[in-house]
Amino acid sequence: MKRPVGILAVAFAFLIVCSFASLFVGAVDISLTDVADAWIWGNASSLKSTERTILVELRLPRMISGLLVGGALGVAGVGFQSLFRNPLADPFIIGASSGAALGVTISIVMGLQISVVGLRSSGFAALAGSVLLIVIVLSIGSLSQRPGPTSLLLAGIAISSMVNAIVSLLMYWHDDKVVVIVAWLTGSLAGNNWSTVLTTSVLSLVGGFILWSLSRPLDAYLLGDVASKSLGLDLTQFRILLVMGASIATAAAVAAAGIIGFVGLIAPHIARWIVGPKHASLVPMSWCLGAILLILADSVARTIIAPAELPIGIVTALIGSPFFLGLLLFRPQRESGRIGVGA
Repeated sequence: MKRPVGILAVAFAFLIVCSFASLFVGAVDISLTDVADAWIWGNASSLKSTERTILVELRLPRMISGLLVGGALGVAGVGFQSLFRNPLADPFIIGASSGAALGVTISIVMGLQISVVGLRSSGFAALAGSVLLIVIVLSIGSLSQRPGPTSLLLAGIAISSMVNAIVSLLMYWHDDKVVVIVAWLTGSLAGNNWSTVLTTSVLSLVGGFILWSLSRPLDAYLLGDVASKSLGLDLTQFRILLVMGASIATAAAVAAAGIIGFVGLIAPHIARWIVGPKHASLVPMSWCLGAILLILADSVARTIIAPAELPIGIVTALIGSPFFLGLLLFRPQRESGRIGVGA
């Protein structure tokens, strides 16, 4: 019998260990002993000023951003897989990430510099693009002659391709912004600072809380429209909240790190294997596993070709693509195209 609370505690403990270890990974070697001597025992001379700056101003906000981005992608994956009742949906595949990227690209091209309660223009643009694209996908999918999860997924892929073309067109027209835009499209946590942490934390935690608060309705929704209606679920209101929660979480990730694929696909699947399909446990476990995956991927990205740095989106794609193919090839037929709550 699965014990979700204990398993969650172990997972979060492992996340803390991975996060702490990531602070000492990079082109510049920093001794754990020197850090402990300076921060625990108060011996300031043990840590050089440059090392202190690297830890506090570069690696620590980068690590926290990685936690928030990975967690946001993990819970967004749960939300979109549940919304489409399709185990192959994630923010990258169904287009929410592309919509958010288009919003950020437009923000960069227009040179918008807006900040409200800690949210920068990139955060607002990513949120607007993500929500707009998902609304379009839902609308097109519902107009299909055979509406259902498959139609929604295919609509998402088609719209995502068109949006990616628009992003490429904007890059062609504004070649002076290409370097900045490409950095978003390949995904990276480099350059994240404490301002980024504030922006990401607001969007990530709000999106995650919305999805977690929908845990019981999500369990009912996966039984099908007829069954969920008989249980008193308002499908229109529920879907709006679900789209908002998943889109806000996706926007948090894109605004802070750009396009990072497959984390939202991998984390929920592993979480289901560990804690089962009940969303009260699945949502926090997916957040935790998403954070772990991104922290590990970021550590690989900044060490594999050190002192240079590999875009983190490349690392997650190299891991996620075989995982995605494995789901297509080996997923049992009875689970194909749907997610159940009783297995």
